[in-house]
Amino acid sequence: MDTAANDARYAAEFHADVAVEKIAEVYAEAFLHAADAKGESVDEKLDEFTAFIDVLREMPKLDNVLASAMVATDEKLALINKAVGNQASPTFKNFLGVVAKRDRLDILRSIHVEATKIVDKRRNRIPVTITTAVPLDEQVFGSLSEKLRSVVGGEPIIKSVVDPETIGGLVVRVADTVYDASLFTQLKNVRQQMIDRSAHEIQSRRDSFRNPEGN
Repeated sequence: MDTAANDARYAAEFHADVAVEKIAEVYAEAFLHAADAKGESVDEKLDEFTAFIDVLREMPKLDNVLASAMVATDEKLALINKAVGNQASPTFKNFLGVVAKRDRLDILRSIHVEATKIVDKRRNRIPVTITTAVPLDEQVFGSLSEKLRSVVGGEPIIKSVVDPETIGGLVVRVADTVYDASLFTQLKNVRQQMIDRSAHEIQSRRDSFRNPEGN
């Protein structure tokens, strides 16, 4: 499923600006702490945040205006109120207002990434990227999900990527660890070759003992 939530999970893997990441983390923690303090569901607040990121994706002009340093804060607040209307909770509207007043709307996506990471960690959800040479059918996808659940020690949140150049047909990435099916196949083949070679040598020695004249 191609949603802002999954985008946030996997954007975290390629986050290059450490300074922005740290600032975004502070805002994300403050946002989730505000929800906790009011006894609200952090999952629901994150869903609300995700929905707003989806709106920005669908309305790039609004996204550009909110991120622009050339637009006054009051104008940005008016646009935000118009965009979210009465659908946004007071907690989320207040959060957007604080971010706007501090001129940090340009890192809103990064804040969403960090908030997603925090909630995923709380819920023991693990982002996993599966790259395959051909699309996975539902049965195979389900089987992989079950196996990954025991491997990662949590609930795998899977992003499926199709790359015809994938060697071995399957590559699984969990955080910084890459499980390459082609590598496993190679290791299995090497192991089998070693077993076959040992068996051949043992058999040759047995034959030499049985037929000493042949040496």
